[in-house]
Amino acid sequence: MTLPTGQISLSQVNTELDISPSSTTINMGATAVRTLADAPSGAIAMSDLQGKSNAQFIQATGGTIATQGNFKVHTFNSSGTFTVQGVGNDAGSNTVEYLVLAGGGSGGPGYGGGGGAGGYRTNFPSPSSGGLPVSAQGYPVTVGAGASGLGNNPFGPYSAQGPDGSNSVFSSITSTGGGGVGPSSVGPGRTGGSGGGGGVSGNNPTGGGSGNNPPVSPPQGNNGGTSHGPPGGGGGGGGGANQAGGNAIPIPSPNPQAGDGGNGSPNSITGSDVTYGGGGGGGFFPNDSKAGSGGSGGTKGGSAAGGSGKVVIRYQFQS
Repeated sequence: MTLPTGQISLSQVNTELDISPSSTTINMGATAVRTLADAPSGAIAMSDLQGKSNAQFIQATGGTIATQGNFKVHTFNSSGTFTVQGVGNDAGSNTVEYLVLAGGGSGGPGYGGGGGAGGYRTNFPSPSSGGLPVSAQGYPVTVGAGASGLGNNPFGPYSAQGPDGSNSVFSSITSTGGGGVGPSSVGPGRTGGSGGGGGVSGNNPTGGGSGNNPPVSPPQGNNGGTSHGPPGGGGGGGGGANQAGGNAIPIPSPNPQAGDGGNGSPNSITGSDVTYGGGGGGGFFPNDSKAGSGGSGGTKGGSAAGGSGKVVIRYQFQS
């Protein structure tokens, strides 16, 4: 904070100098007080401290850096290191906000399920209790890749397992890769940050994989949807950051369709309102036009590859 330009108290000065408790007797000749007053010598009066600030701010490098007013935003689209060179203090900044998105899972071919979105974790905007504390050191940043697709063969490879996305990591925050389709391309969805949708398997609906696995609070994702079929049929939608994957509508219905992917979550940590972590839509056989739509931030159904992860870090660097 900045001290008032009018009358100030000793407790306010202590707070500005990070001295606890605030009732501590102040030595007006102490180096910290002189630095705050910008008075290297001579007597110091309380009026010399009016309007002064002891704010110190985080200084850091890494990723692609953009400035938003008094904040800096570091965006990592690939793995790297976030290096904190100066940690700041309570009067300035010593915590960061983050968005950590893992890679999405793969959808299955034909009437396979949609890939689950990569786990989505964020503290933006930071709660009143503050952001994530950092210290002066290098923080390895891992950006998880999206899983590769399985190809467009509508009948297989049934033995193939739609791979999961890869984890993204920053500091103590790990977001889990999205669940793919498996154990075969027409089997149950796999678990992950968000679960993969179920693929058509015989005459029985096949369930989607569970999301938020392993569990964190708040949840990093949602469950995948259930498939339906045959003859023909559709896969369940992959779970998204903000919504579970949709269930397929069975073919006796006037409007059969594969399950839609679950919606992602909007976030403006980069300065633009972007939706992250949408689930993939399920595939539909034999009519690809009835494939499920991707959730906001996700992709249309079929054997689409999972989207890549991302890590964004934001902090105040000046007042």
